[in-house]
Amino acid sequence: MNEQLNIQAGYLKNNLGHLVPLENVEPIDLERHELVLELVKKAKELQQAMLQFKVDAFGDVAALVELSTERYDVKLGGKKGNVSLTSYDGKYKIQRSIAEHITFDERLLAAKALIDQCIHRWTEHSGTEIKALVEQAFQVDRQGNLSTTRILALRRIKIDDSDWQTAMEAIADSIQITGSKSYIRLYERCGDTDQFKPIALDLAKL
Repeated sequence: MNEQLNIQAGYLKNNLGHLVPLENVEPIDLERHELVLELVKKAKELQQAMLQFKVDAFGDVAALVELSTERYDVKLGGKKGNVSLTSYDGKYKIQRSIAEHITFDERLLAAKALIDQCIHRWTEHSGTEIKALVEQAFQVDRQGNLSTTRILALRRIKIDDSDWQTAMEAIADSIQITGSKSYIRLYERCGDTDQFKPIALDLAKL
């Protein structure tokens, strides 16, 4: 790794940008430097290989889905492009999933106002539980972001009240899809059970 060590022949640049003669560099510092560069080089090569694997995997899955649709008139995949593929022996499984990033526009404020009206009417007699549920749904985190999961969960509550139903429609209308992220996950069956364990591609999980 001599070519990596030398900025100019016989010198090594330190963290201040100064060129230090190699004879003035402590042997342990040189060993550490070489080790770091070697591992980073291998890591970058691995990173590039994983990126290429991801590109190839998405392309191969998409090609199989297309083949299934065109040749066999059988559609693979579920809503929004999610698909699960299993090996013939059932030992391995690949899942392609697409997660959408959701935000809400100003119509969410109208929904909140309508819900507040409902709660005001209901809590004259009862309904304190639903009030706590709604307040929790509209809480923001430290970054000031709303929880899309909690807000969308309100739409699953069936209440026979015109204001509530209008509020739920306003929530639905306020949903904005700002982007999506695709994932490829690989799994291996645990023995003869119905359970699958992920094939980890994250160094921290190996």
